[in-house]
Amino acid sequence: MDFSFSEEQEILRKTVRSFVDKEIMPYIKEWDENHHFETKIINRLAELGLMGVCIPEQYGGSGMDYNSLAIVCEELERGDTAFRTAVSVHSGLNSLTLLQWANEQQKLRYLIPQSKGEKVGAFGLTEPAAGSDVAAMQTTAVDKGDHYVLNGSKTWISLCDVADHFLIFAYTDKSRKHNGISAFIVERGWEGFSSKAIKGKLGIRAGNTGELFFDNVKIPKENLLGKEGEGFKIAMSALDNGRFTVAAGACGTIMSSLEASVKYCHERTAFGKEIGRHQLVQQMIAKMEAGLQQSRLLVYRAGWLKNKGKRNTLETSLAKWCACDYAFDAANDAVQIHGAYGFSNEYPVERYLRNAKAPAIYEGTREIHTVIQAEYVLGYREDKPLSSSLPAWPFHSSDKEADA
Repeated sequence: MDFSFSEEQEILRKTVRSFVDKEIMPYIKEWDENHHFETKIINRLAELGLMGVCIPEQYGGSGMDYNSLAIVCEELERGDTAFRTAVSVHSGLNSLTLLQWANEQQKLRYLIPQSKGEKVGAFGLTEPAAGSDVAAMQTTAVDKGDHYVLNGSKTWISLCDVADHFLIFAYTDKSRKHNGISAFIVERGWEGFSSKAIKGKLGIRAGNTGELFFDNVKIPKENLLGKEGEGFKIAMSALDNGRFTVAAGACGTIMSSLEASVKYCHERTAFGKEIGRHQLVQQMIAKMEAGLQQSRLLVYRAGWLKNKGKRNTLETSLAKWCACDYAFDAANDAVQIHGAYGFSNEYPVERYLRNAKAPAIYEGTREIHTVIQAEYVLGYREDKPLSSSLPAWPFHSSDKEADA
């Protein structure tokens, strides 16, 4: 495994960092306080080619590798979790799922405009009574011959009021439980579809999160993704990609917590010297650095497997679990280092702590990931071949297939 970055990746990191410093950092405090999601950031990300980072150029993307997507997510979350979340949902959960499972017609209609950033994609799996227990979902899609009729609701959906296209999971045959779930591409403008933002969140206040409602929404047959009954497999493969971007983003929270803490350590004095000279503070700084380096290794290992086209459920789960825990610990220690000022929004670390809680819950809670890891070790879980796999990078082979 090569741990060095290519020249292209180094330029990418500098480009995203500069973008964050100039277009997010000066305004994020205001956006967070006002619960405002700035859609202009999405437009700017599209202009920079960052809404389809690791989608083949054939389908409107930048054709970079999966670790390049990790770099983008890390640097965006250094600015704020809200904008990393937007890329995670749009690219990780939606676009990469289309790349893996959509037919050619669906890719031309939906993936290309999403990769170019002309349209925004989102993902609808969670329901009021169905989170970790996916089979508890109540949303249904009834086959009516030439179309399906969708009824139900989804909650905690990122980009609920912003996205144009949604991947929605619903029962087509409830008697088959997990094997009766199917996936559909749903457009915002269809009759019977509506959305509503959730207010009063602990963190990620600069993000758009909410509910989706489906009242007899007609879905054309051609908008079934994969086959009937493949929805659970499709959702789990999507989470492999989404969790990868969440883990990468968590590195950004660790990095921002570390940067803010180092700066404050040099500014603040106590007992006649910079607080960074005190060993108990140094221990917290050291923990942050260790968490950052360990998390990056786990993330880039998962990305390396993705680049090879290999199944990475185990490795991505471990990266997501560990990086998110390290991020919360880093933000918590950053508040501690800042003392009473860390409890105030005069400094950004209180926002880092609030934001860091959500990633430890969504896309598989910390507890679910510990179960996943234990079941692999104990031999209770094994990866079975999927009917569709994520293309390996570079994307030459898939390009040839698409051309054919």
